[in-house]
Amino acid sequence: MSCNKDNIKAKKITSIGGSALIEGVMMRGPKKVNVSVRTGKDKIESEELEFKSLSQKGKFFRLPMIRGIVGMIDSFRLSYKALMMSADKAINAIETDEEEMSKFEKWLNDKLGEKFMGIIMTLASVLGIALAFVLFFWLPTFLYNLIISINFPDNVSDVVNARLTQSIFEGVVKIILFVCYILLVSRMEDMKRVFMYHGAEHKTIFCYEADEELTVENVRKHKRFHPRCGTSFIIIMLILGIIIGLFVPQFTVLGVWGTVLRSAIKILLLPITIGVGYELIKICGKHDNKFTRIIAAPGLWAQRITTREPSDDIIEVAIAAITPVIPDDGSDIISCK
Repeated sequence: MSCNKDNIKAKKITSIGGSALIEGVMMRGPKKVNVSVRTGKDKIESEELEFKSLSQKGKFFRLPMIRGIVGMIDSFRLSYKALMMSADKAINAIETDEEEMSKFEKWLNDKLGEKFMGIIMTLASVLGIALAFVLFFWLPTFLYNLIISINFPDNVSDVVNARLTQSIFEGVVKIILFVCYILLVSRMEDMKRVFMYHGAEHKTIFCYEADEELTVENVRKHKRFHPRCGTSFIIIMLILGIIIGLFVPQFTVLGVWGTVLRSAIKILLLPITIGVGYELIKICGKHDNKFTRIIAAPGLWAQRITTREPSDDIIEVAIAAITPVIPDDGSDIISCK
């Protein structure tokens, strides 16, 4: 669908989004989900991924605030399925000589076969969730209480009542941890390619929204920082966490258990954070004004780490991923501006 109005080309905003995978890109349109993976120098494998969104179960799941929570759940489900598919295609593209496999690797291959990757991904997910809880919920509160007890042993109660101080401290610690984490990950060679695919995903969507032909040359010239990116969503959630933390009791008098209790309450309040963050991301993706630019700025800055300029062969994969999900009826177009 074109956004031409009175023969003037207007930029369109699409609902199509995606994610970077292992040597590939997943793109999700209003009707289809497609995964494209580079499996050879001149070969790209594309496959439609069957997926039914929770939002299709009823109008309730599409209500403001609720749709943010539903969207995150859908995103986790879809990303997992797409990542598994891309990993399978990437692994199959590598010819492995069985004689070069160790006895342990042969045993795993014989006993587990295709289930092995699923077990590894499940284990990684569980460990990831546990690590996220420790780093982003428990550790900031623990550090704050530790610093207060050491520096203000005689008037802890006065300092404890400063919820704003604690909330800002915890929020800043979370943001520092997140930035340090992605900086550390970005130094890994494999992740550098994933970040290049991430950049290609954004550039391709921008090219499509500009109503330009999806060619490597056209995609290459677009920027790689997109306001509707998952990185921006995480940064917005971390900032919102500072505000929500103002309403969470401190429980400092309970010691370690108080730290755990405060962390547990913040987890229970996550749906509110997710819901508000999702609505803000939608606003930033749909509108371009001073307000939305301020909201989007921290996330766009963080994308300087989580995206890299892609090579032409990576751009080709992103184009192959988005092309099948573009609907003929323009049902993906949110607005034109």
